[in-house]
Amino acid sequence: MKLKSFIVSFIILMIVWLLLTSSFDLAYLITGAVVSAILSLLLCKRCTIFKGMKLNPMALVYTIIYLFVFIFELIKSNLDVARRVLSPSLPINPGIVEVKTTLKSPMARMILTNSITLTPGTLTIDMVDDSIFIHWIDVKSTDKTEATEKIVKRFENIISKIYD
Repeated sequence: MKLKSFIVSFIILMIVWLLLTSSFDLAYLITGAVVSAILSLLLCKRCTIFKGMKLNPMALVYTIIYLFVFIFELIKSNLDVARRVLSPSLPINPGIVEVKTTLKSPMARMILTNSITLTPGTLTIDMVDDSIFIHWIDVKSTDKTEATEKIVKRFENIISKIYD
């Protein structure tokens, strides 16, 4: 078992435990730590999902930055879609575009594609090698480089500092 996978899964499980119990009582903390450790031992025998993750203070800082960037993009795209719904005369130009990613880690790619899908107006359809196919509510460019810049780069730049 990889120590990094154990540590990351333990921390994630412990955070989930704290969120579910919403208590810092010593008995709850000990129970949560024991349950998290046992589950991490059982589930991470061959766990490779966290292999590309960096465990350093800067990765934690970039994770927090990523959350703020994602929330900003989420709010911005929600407002854009709401504006389109409330003003049906606004032009939409839906279509599927191909973008490229430089991320290599499977977990980093999953975070990227889920972030794209969770922002309204875009939906990840497929991923083949380093190409991601995205349905975009208002295609501004079918050029791979330009579409990658508009959709992927804002997320990818930060994720690459946490993974790979």
